[in-house]
Amino acid sequence: MFDDIGQLIAGVPGIIIAMVIHEFSHARVAYALGDYTPKMQGRLTLNPAAHIDPIGLLMLFFVHFGWAKPVQINPLNFSNPRRDDILVSLAGPASNLITSFVALIFLVLLVKLDFPMSDGLLVVFNLIIIYNINFAIFNMLPIPPLDGSHILRNLLPYELARGYEKLERYSFIFLIIILMTPILHYIFVPLQRFIFGIFRDIVNILL
Repeated sequence: MFDDIGQLIAGVPGIIIAMVIHEFSHARVAYALGDYTPKMQGRLTLNPAAHIDPIGLLMLFFVHFGWAKPVQINPLNFSNPRRDDILVSLAGPASNLITSFVALIFLVLLVKLDFPMSDGLLVVFNLIIIYNINFAIFNMLPIPPLDGSHILRNLLPYELARGYEKLERYSFIFLIIILMTPILHYIFVPLQRFIFGIFRDIVNILL
């Protein structure tokens, strides 16, 4: 249906939406919890220019591993640093799942209303759904500096947390191993199907 170039172009909206929503949500929750750092750095916006790292975006397209500009926070500004850091970390993946679910609802509504849809538009919607689910899953991996590592670090006892932080120097090696082996496939595929299955069941009930 689509050649490689067409698939690449169709994926642009999904990747940009996933990145922007993810980073904006980190910034917005941090700000709501008392940390003004994201506001001072201009991250309380949905403008892609504030969140997209051009090199990270290109890497994501061509080698399927990339990054956005990380939102910087200062946990010392939180009333409860460990709890609030967990909430900020959860905000990104949670916002991606919500975005994926909303996109699925919108797609189903368009189909039910017999809205004329090209194959290209259908692919764009599907990729928005898939990429946002993928962003949520990937960022919840407990590998520094991903969101999952922040959550795990704050849940661990102090001594274990300090030891866990030392693993950050090896995080690039861990990521390369995951990306170059079938490990990620065995994590992503079951979780993708599980999450999408839940979304589909909810949408079927609602619509």
